[in-house]
Amino acid sequence: MKKNVITSTFVVAGLLAFSSTIQSCTDSKGKSNVPKNAEPVPVRVIDLKKSSGTHVIKASGQLTTDDETLLGFKTSGIVSSILVKEGDFVKKGQLLATLDLREIDAHVSQARHSYEKAQRDLKRVQNLYQDSVVTLEQLQNAETGLAVVKEQLEAAEFNRSFSSIHAPASGYVLKKFTNPGQVVDVGDPILMTNGAADEKWILKIGVSDKQWSSINIRDKATVTVDAFPDKTFEGRVSRKAETSDPQTGAFTVEIEVKHADTKFASGMFGAAKLVSDDAQTSWSVPYEAVLDANDDEGFVFVTNDHKKAIKQAVVIESFDGNTIRISKGLEESNALIISGSAYLADNSLIIITK
Repeated sequence: MKKNVITSTFVVAGLLAFSSTIQSCTDSKGKSNVPKNAEPVPVRVIDLKKSSGTHVIKASGQLTTDDETLLGFKTSGIVSSILVKEGDFVKKGQLLATLDLREIDAHVSQARHSYEKAQRDLKRVQNLYQDSVVTLEQLQNAETGLAVVKEQLEAAEFNRSFSSIHAPASGYVLKKFTNPGQVVDVGDPILMTNGAADEKWILKIGVSDKQWSSINIRDKATVTVDAFPDKTFEGRVSRKAETSDPQTGAFTVEIEVKHADTKFASGMFGAAKLVSDDAQTSWSVPYEAVLDANDDEGFVFVTNDHKKAIKQAVVIESFDGNTIRISKGLEESNALIISGSAYLADNSLIIITK
């Protein structure tokens, strides 16, 4: 008996749910709101016309200066001292790091001794040549020998002068790559600095090849920085990379950022909205008309005869929060369906409403 009661309870619940579903799909007069497959679907449409609009590109990146520099030694050797740490402010010409100079000084000393010997040799040959003891060729060889060892001495002294690192500009130490006691080769990175003291900040963003082609030098940009959520900054495109990044495949665009008295730091995350000066001819449509939008792709329903809906793939150019600009896909279409799309499939019958 208990089993029959439980079964009856489920049946009644099922009937109530079914009754509720039927009621939700009917209007106040008891008519169904869901169009039958064979019935035309009520839709609203707008005529499709191309228009010119400003091209807007959104991208993000990191703040840096236009003079970040990797500093290294001209010669190989053992690092003797690193006189700064990351984040330190440095002045132009300040000593930052040195090599152990014992081996380098020995090379300079050898080159100087060779030069002094070559001077004595030339003087002796000149005296012998005046006495007709040596030939003109021997005199010329002595002169050449002196010139060679002189250049060797100059090279050794030059290398010694670059066995220490000085700040190329006033700014900050961004990164330290080595510590005292490490053996380094010629050109190995020791420190990275920038010229932030000049307050010339740029935002480096990565864009696609299509976006890159539509960006021009001096295009305006609006920049936001995560560290300052309540502020916006003016920017302008200052440089476009001519090759893509081999790791990401993106093209780098640099934007000069006007920051007034705001204190930036290298590596801060920022976002830019670029406004291209080139007018783009495309279709502007309501955002609700575009379905299954994914990055720059989506689809819409269009009609050419106002009797049948056609599902059409489109390429999305930009979105401003209210309207979507479509660059491709609507060339052969006359009207765009802007409501009722949820009930449509490709080749569905439609009826136009106002």
